[in-house]
Amino acid sequence: MLQVVLAEDHNIVRNGIKMLLEMDKKINIAAEAENGIQVMDFVRTGAHVDVILADINMPQMDGISLLKEIILFDPRIAVVMLSMHDNDKYVTQAFLEGSSGYLLKNVSADELIFSLKYVSGGGKYLCSELSMRLLDKMVQQGNHNSGSDIDFSLREIEVLHLIAEGQTNQEMAEKLFISKRTVEGHRQSLIEKTGSRNTAALIRYAVLNGIIQ
Repeated sequence: MLQVVLAEDHNIVRNGIKMLLEMDKKINIAAEAENGIQVMDFVRTGAHVDVILADINMPQMDGISLLKEIILFDPRIAVVMLSMHDNDKYVTQAFLEGSSGYLLKNVSADELIFSLKYVSGGGKYLCSELSMRLLDKMVQQGNHNSGSDIDFSLREIEVLHLIAEGQTNQEMAEKLFISKRTVEGHRQSLIEKTGSRNTAALIRYAVLNGIIQ
């Protein structure tokens, strides 16, 4: 069972997040806290903790300060930042300091639960909204180097990269939090736009035109 410590200074928000997490029987809220000091007091008791989900802005000890303390105390504990801030500066700072994840507070319940399980296995996670924004920047920059004049949507580019990784429609649907039918629609659109006969030809087109490496 995944042992999670929830740190959020607003009671209503914390209770709402707790309710969402408790929907999954494989997650247990080991402790709740209003600031980083209370989190550190709990982990120092020796209680088993897998993931700390912490608001980046808390009184007395904020999320970043807590992150630094946890890394010194026990770097095996994953810390995920929960924030209203979508500024690149906050996101970059969190990951530079060693955060395992960064989520916006409007994240869906499914993505919230998935992210905690994912980082508990050693991965890094950036919520889909921020990931799409980052991808948008990459695509805009990449357009100057691409040999293709086809207008792909951001989601199509994302699906194209996952196809190149060999992922199935179902795997892509789960990763992107969309339906399998929607993934199939994007795949078909990519084939039609590029005039490819099959998936192999689609990947070849993408490589030759610098869309994927």
